[in-house]
Amino acid sequence: MKFDTKSIHAGRRPDPNTGAVSTPICQTSTFAFDGYKKPKEHDYTRTSNPTRSVLEETITALESGNKGFAFSSGMSAVSTVIHLLSAGDHVISCDDLYGGSHRLFEQIMTRFGIEFTFIRLDDKEKIQDAIKPNTKMIWVETPSNPLLNITDLELVSKIAKENDILTVADNTFASPYFLKPIDFGIDLVLHSTTKYLNGHSDVIGGAIVTTTEKLAEEVHFLLNGMGTNAAPFDSWLVLRGIKTLPIRMERHASNAQAIAEYLKDHPKVKEVYYPGLKDHPGHEIAKKQMTGYGGVVSFKIKSDVGTFLHGMEIFSLAESLGGADSLVEHAATMSHASMTPNARKSAGITDDLIRLSVGLEHVDDLIEDLDHGLSNSK
Repeated sequence: MKFDTKSIHAGRRPDPNTGAVSTPICQTSTFAFDGYKKPKEHDYTRTSNPTRSVLEETITALESGNKGFAFSSGMSAVSTVIHLLSAGDHVISCDDLYGGSHRLFEQIMTRFGIEFTFIRLDDKEKIQDAIKPNTKMIWVETPSNPLLNITDLELVSKIAKENDILTVADNTFASPYFLKPIDFGIDLVLHSTTKYLNGHSDVIGGAIVTTTEKLAEEVHFLLNGMGTNAAPFDSWLVLRGIKTLPIRMERHASNAQAIAEYLKDHPKVKEVYYPGLKDHPGHEIAKKQMTGYGGVVSFKIKSDVGTFLHGMEIFSLAESLGGADSLVEHAATMSHASMTPNARKSAGITDDLIRLSVGLEHVDDLIEDLDHGLSNSK
């Protein structure tokens, strides 16, 4: 099946009891056994649930993995992956990653003896030089959050396999519609399903897709042991959103491309970050491994941040991204406020950086709204 068909039918089937086409919400915590030592397919919803299982099968099919798992949030998925490691292990991570992931890595997991090195993953020698004898994982965001840096997944995968290192790609920004990291040799793919997979800003969720039975067993063991699973109703909301993923991603990307080109020529804008622009340093790699460039545009503003942020009507000042509604945020004080000032400075997340989550509104209205905000900024 083509991706558009998979997004509607993969993992789904009419309910065998009622014929319902929409996946039923199995809102239960526990399931009756057939008898002593005879559990049914599901026995307790933390371990598995019929509604969640459909979502997991769907995301697995979209990412071309071997098994998928749904979590209560993107951060619970991130936390579960990091718990594949042990004290004394070392992780190489991209430096401009989501602030919540950076906080977990640098401020929490280091308490348990896991080491992290944050670098720009844009150079073969730089990556190889960062590898230590105890390096067990390379963590990638591409496009990255919030600077939209592009990482060559084939390069990272090749280096990792030569050194017996696990690779993880957070595919939240691209979605499987525009990028399939597993096709380029990545071992684990992660999502905040809160974003594009759900697409309606009405649920918090996460997902992990594995590539081997061993990884699948380890991830499920952690999900069950730590209780990081997604709830049935939340799973249903993400399933509903995925049905329109291809249509939404095309609109997000076309709107974002037009906005990036508009911002590029604006006198109050210093620099624009969007991989769809030909002068973006990662454009050629993105063109090679992606089929579209996503719906996030970041830029640095010459004028006052505060007056700009409050000068628009359509773009809401809010964190998160990937929904139908367009959002604007100041990364340094919002999504990446949990990073230390030095970490933000090192990653290039400066106080003049603005991140846009470009929604599904008419692009002319969005550009007019941005123009109003920029024109009235001091």
